[in-house]
Amino acid sequence: MQIELLKSKIHQVVVTEANLQYVGSITIDETLMDAAHLIENEKVQVLDINNGERFETYVIKGEKDSGVICLNGPAARKVQVGDVVVIISYCSMDFEEAKHFKPYIIFPKNNQLK
Repeated sequence: MQIELLKSKIHQVVVTEANLQYVGSITIDETLMDAAHLIENEKVQVLDINNGERFETYVIKGEKDSGVICLNGPAARKVQVGDVVVIISYCSMDFEEAKHFKPYIIFPKNNQLK
């Protein structure tokens, strides 16, 4: 049996940009992506703490150590620059394997790990 569970979480980062004219996605600082074990084009769920929005999109790699969190395309209408968001990814795995899996959860400060 396969189940879905939390794989990665970037807890409470600040939206630095919202680009309505881009095709779609969320641009995330490469350093944050690496720490959270996210890869480019991976599906993520974005939870906006300020307004309660929850939506799905995919990841685009942002400049390393830039602190960028940019919502692109239609998702740009769901957030405001300055909003605090949580970014989550999930995975499927065998039920027994899932019992021992530890998700990759990071808690950046000012959108940086330092």
